Amino acid sequence: MSFCSFSKDFTERSFTSVENQFITKYLPEAGGDAVRAYLYGLYLCNCAAEFDAENTAKLLRIPLKRLIDIFGFWEECGLVQVLSRDPLFIEYLPVSAVGGKPKPVRPEKYAEFNRELFKILQKAGKDFKPYEYQRILEFLENNPMEHQAFLLVVDYCAKKDGARLSASHILNKAEKLVRERKFTYEQAEADLADFHVHEKELSRIFTLLGIYRKPQDSDYDFLEKWKNAGMEPGAVYACAETLKKGSLASLDLLVAELLENEAKTETQAREYLSSREARTSLVFKVARRLGVKIQNPRPYAEEYAEKWLERGYEPESLLSIASLCLHLSYGFPEMDSLLDEMYREGIVDEAGVKAYCASRDRQFKLIQSIQSICGYIKKTQAALDMVAAWRSWSFSDEMILEAAKRSANAAAPLPYMNKLLSEWKRLGAFTVSEIPEKESGAAFAPNPALRSEAAVAADERSDRERFYAARRQQAMKRVDRARAIAERDKEFGEAEAVLKKGEIELAKAEIFSPDLLPEIQQRMDAAKAARDRALKRLQLSERDFTPKYFCEKCSDTGYLPDGRACDCYKKS
Repeated sequence: MSFCSFSKDFTERSFTSVENQFITKYLPEAGGDAVRAYLYGLYLCNCAAEFDAENTAKLLRIPLKRLIDIFGFWEECGLVQVLSRDPLFIEYLPVSAVGGKPKPVRPEKYAEFNRELFKILQKAGKDFKPYEYQRILEFLENNPMEHQAFLLVVDYCAKKDGARLSASHILNKAEKLVRERKFTYEQAEADLADFHVHEKELSRIFTLLGIYRKPQDSDYDFLEKWKNAGMEPGAVYACAETLKKGSLASLDLLVAELLENEAKTETQAREYLSSREARTSLVFKVARRLGVKIQNPRPYAEEYAEKWLERGYEPESLLSIASLCLHLSYGFPEMDSLLDEMYREGIVDEAGVKAYCASRDRQFKLIQSIQSICGYIKKTQAALDMVAAWRSWSFSDEMILEAAKRSANAAAPLPYMNKLLSEWKRLGAFTVSEIPEKESGAAFAPNPALRSEAAVAADERSDRERFYAARRQQAMKRVDRARAIAERDKEFGEAEAVLKKGEIELAKAEIFSPDLLPEIQQRMDAAKAARDRALKRLQLSERDFTPKYFCEKCSDTGYLPDGRACDCYKKS
């Protein structure tokens, strides 16, 4: 290696010489890729930096195999010598040493072929450039495909592409046949006939998906992929019917899901898709009952809905349980835990679930009654279980509310009520008149003199919560009255139903069928207009469905947005 070399800047500012004989004799006969490869290789000869064939192929965006074939062509022309093919190593020869024009192929060998090729191209109204003819002849020279088989490919592509016919498309199709070792006319004819069958399949899929364009070669790759995976065409059609709108890529995702579940025949696919649609619909309905918004229903369907349905729960039963869970501020995981508990207790059939929900609903109503006496009490599973325990002790609602009255000033009303009711149970007092005289007054009430500062503060907090809870309840009564009037109106009810259904359809379309979004949105806009007309006729507005709080500063919560206590407490 020399002790000196050009700098990178010097090399970038220098020039690569190309002999005029190359331009006049060889360039007109060669394709664009061949010229680019030759010139770039010539440039690399003058660079000290190492640059292998693989990087060159990537830079020129030419497949490595194609690059090797190109230098094979230049070797036949006598311009280079291929010293090694793996790894590729080329030695450039001077153009002046070569006599005459390149002769990579013998023209007389392809005279008949060229006449037939010209007829097909003339019929298609297409003419190829010299380098494109050269590429076709190079292909035939280097591959054992029969001339008639290649002409059959040309004819097929001409009929399919028309004026868009290109040599690249023809060569790509011919190379695919060569890779599959289909060299004869009969083999090519059988393959193209099969291709026509697939074209009908693809056209039907396009119709089902609402795709309005001609199939392309890349589209057939999906068909081949599904066929190799063992998917029947009828099963693919069933998937396309389910999607209704979309692309082959979105269809491929659904087909992959069916393959995961071994649903490969049309019957299996339709059964799976029907079950899948039921699970998806159930997930959206449950989510709405829970007040939860979801984007992709599939994880919820697989983790929750499928298990619930397999255990024998009816969809309506699950919706009833979801309504129950809404009161407890539960999401899908908490509802699943509740259902696990119910399943262990054997509460599965519709009658059992209905009785369970009715029992819980009565408990909720009783807790609301206790709230009106003791102030805000959080509705939790523990609170419900406590109420259930009191009823299991044979206490009536009257006795439970009597205990609530005597616990109103307690810092923790429910535990104090539990203490009272436990004592009454021990004494056998199950009616108000049976409560012992010494306990009917203030014996069980907390002694103010013995109460701690924390207990006093807790009671004051309870008073404050009861004050604001009553205000909020009064504000909500106005909203409930307005909604009751509106829901009795047929036009409003129908429009509201369309809007609620539309929200679910929009969420589904965002995942599975984005093309349907404008149509669904248009339907929802029409329903919203009908809803507005109904409200105007009923002399109502959206403001009537919004609580009108006594205090606009704190919205009857008692606290300002910055966390400070509001000054509206007991002002009115």
